[in-house]
Amino acid sequence: MTDSAQQVPYTTNNAGIPVESDEHSLTVSPDGPILLQDHYLIEKMAQFNRERVPERVVHAKGGGAYGVFEVTNDVSQFTKADLFQPGKRCEMLARFSTVAGEQGSPDTWRDPRGFALKFYTEHGNYDLVGNNTPVFFVRDPQKFQDFIRSQKRHPQTGLRSNDMQWDFWTLSPESAHMVTWLMGDRGIPKTWRHMNGYSSHTYMWVNAGGEKFWVKYHIKTDQGIDFLTQAEADELAGSDADKHRRDLFEAIESGNAPSWTMNVQVMPFEDAPDYRFNPFDLTKVWPHGDYPLIEVGRMTLNKNPEDFFVHIEQAAFEPSNLVPGIGPSPDKMLLGRLFSYPDTHRYRIGPNYAQLPPNRPHSPLASYAKDGPMRYEPARTGAVYAPNSYGGPAADTARFGEPAGWETAGEMVREAYKLRRDDDDWGQPGTMVRQVLDDAARARLVSNVSGHLLKGVSRPVLDRALQYWRNIDKNIGDRIATEVNGG
Repeated sequence: MTDSAQQVPYTTNNAGIPVESDEHSLTVSPDGPILLQDHYLIEKMAQFNRERVPERVVHAKGGGAYGVFEVTNDVSQFTKADLFQPGKRCEMLARFSTVAGEQGSPDTWRDPRGFALKFYTEHGNYDLVGNNTPVFFVRDPQKFQDFIRSQKRHPQTGLRSNDMQWDFWTLSPESAHMVTWLMGDRGIPKTWRHMNGYSSHTYMWVNAGGEKFWVKYHIKTDQGIDFLTQAEADELAGSDADKHRRDLFEAIESGNAPSWTMNVQVMPFEDAPDYRFNPFDLTKVWPHGDYPLIEVGRMTLNKNPEDFFVHIEQAAFEPSNLVPGIGPSPDKMLLGRLFSYPDTHRYRIGPNYAQLPPNRPHSPLASYAKDGPMRYEPARTGAVYAPNSYGGPAADTARFGEPAGWETAGEMVREAYKLRRDDDDWGQPGTMVRQVLDDAARARLVSNVSGHLLKGVSRPVLDRALQYWRNIDKNIGDRIATEVNGG
């Protein structure tokens, strides 16, 4: 045997048994029928038939990488969460994605971008599941499924439908703030490296003394915000549909590791009941003049996954992964997602998804969970139930018990958030148009919206859309109407 032959590993089947051929099936003669006893052929065909898991219903197309998070500022006065203590450093995983597109869709469609982070902390995994926008289209999870269906393909034609999108948006005025973001420059980032991430949701932080605070996360790109025009994005959709996925991989591979600086807005717990609009409304931002950004740390993505399917496609992010010192808020969308996200992972990749490589905690595990399909790590708890007399783990309430999240009283209701003096759906997007965007950005906004409306939006919906934009800003609405109506 030659040296080169010795260096090439031999092929095995999934049980590690050497196979006889990579090319030829087992037959009774060169021209004879294939034999059922060719177990390797059967294994290859059966494995191939099952090698796709269901794609995500939302955020199907994306990419990601591993990295590190390092604390750069002392925020221990606000939270006892281990990963945010001074000098702390932990490994992490990030996944970026489009929202509505399928697995093979172009990276450069006008769409929000998912910005999902998993921190492997000393007290388990902390997941921060956000977008590249600080707000969202709806404020109640009852409407989320309907919103997503309006952004997907038409059930009769199988085609994306601008008419369905504008029909839903114009009948849901709370969408105005998010649609203004989507139709502006942030609607198509130049790359994932050139976009910010936001928690969008409000979370609760608890410090070592039991004091509670409300927080919103802002993860600012260190590469600088940049975007694609609609024309540039359309060209790339045809010439390089994987532009953003390719860019992240090649940047890290070449040693150009991208980074982001994490900041938070902190609202004292007592401010929330009387704040001028509902601080838990996902369609609203907190003005920085009221609650300025406070730096927390920096995340750097410096390691590409060894295998895309294993580490990115099977990555499971869920806002219910909240470590001690961090809790949810009364944000209705967040509360709905606490159930929805882990449930979709159980369906898509199985009940033992937490044992897969990207989802395994890097901290000690002592869970009473057991059995189920594809489980390969035993509980190792000494007993499989609690309480027990055999040395199994016990909850450390004194150490990790959280104060009550927030007070509530009265009957359960199905109602919208209680309106406050500044609670309306048009004010914040109007302020954004008039005070945040410059003349050039406003011109691009008009062009983006009018171009979108001219692609298959029916007349009744079109009329509502023009009024929708006049409600946001009369001048912008009139300019869009002029473009749509041909001058």
